[in-house]
Amino acid sequence: MTLLDIRGLSVALPLPGGAIHALRHVDLSVDRGRIHGLIGESGCGKTMTAMALLGLLPRGARLSADSFRFDGMALADVAESLRGRRIALISQDPAAALNPVLTIARQMDDVLRAHHALPRAERRARAVELLAATGLPDPARVLKSYPHQLSGGMQQRVVIAQALATGAEFLIADEPTTALDVTVGAQVLALLRRLVAERGLTVLMITHDMDVVAEVCDSATVLYAGNSVEDGPTDQLLSQPRHPYTRALLAALPDSAPNGGRLAAIEGRIPPPQQAITGCAFAPRCPHALPACTEAPPPERVEGAHRWSCQLQELPHVPADP
Repeated sequence: MTLLDIRGLSVALPLPGGAIHALRHVDLSVDRGRIHGLIGESGCGKTMTAMALLGLLPRGARLSADSFRFDGMALADVAESLRGRRIALISQDPAAALNPVLTIARQMDDVLRAHHALPRAERRARAVELLAATGLPDPARVLKSYPHQLSGGMQQRVVIAQALATGAEFLIADEPTTALDVTVGAQVLALLRRLVAERGLTVLMITHDMDVVAEVCDSATVLYAGNSVEDGPTDQLLSQPRHPYTRALLAALPDSAPNGGRLAAIEGRIPPPQQAITGCAFAPRCPHALPACTEAPPPERVEGAHRWSCQLQELPHVPADP
């Protein structure tokens, strides 16, 4: 069942020199109890999409959408009331998310007091329970600690526990492993997967790392220059990419370089957000671009649950390097 349904989302930031198009046309559908990835280079609109969901857009931002709904409710009207109650954020930098001069106990208690009418003793017991649920050893000791006394992985688990403390059912994980080493990052991803299975949570996983998508996401949406260009089940998206940008992202993975050869790169750069775009935004960087790509909006193509926007019926075959 669909929990989040977005169609044609755009966000513009008016400036004296012209509008900044932070999001141009985003379609995003997330089913309840699933982990959905939101992928793309820096500047593609991933975090701005999350801010729109949380009602945290910059002052003066203009939002429009054909559909912008959470559990059937119009998000434009209720985003602020849902923030922290049904939708919570896990930030990419746990050290910045935690107050350095307050103990973990105080910070957990602040969240619990804001969202639950519980006596102090019950709030403390609940804090211990939530920290233990994230796999933190000796949660009673962690409560007495300050953030700087915890490792990066422990800090991220505390941030996840705070998100759980709100009672939210939809978590936005904004690159939650960026500040962590590979091993600890893998543990955090496994934790999120377990929490989804055990607690019925739904997660929007914002990332630029295709390996993260492959490891934990059930489905994913690829963004480019504020547009969603492809989405579908993870296995189809990774094994049969239909948009040239998705294929280029996959080709740039370290494992894609044969025998230790040079990594593939995407030539060019994302068009600046103040630039008007006609046709496909990726066309200037696309090795398969057609004349129509710069002149007409790309058509949406559908194959089951797999959707993409491209003038090409099929991507040309790329022979493997010898």
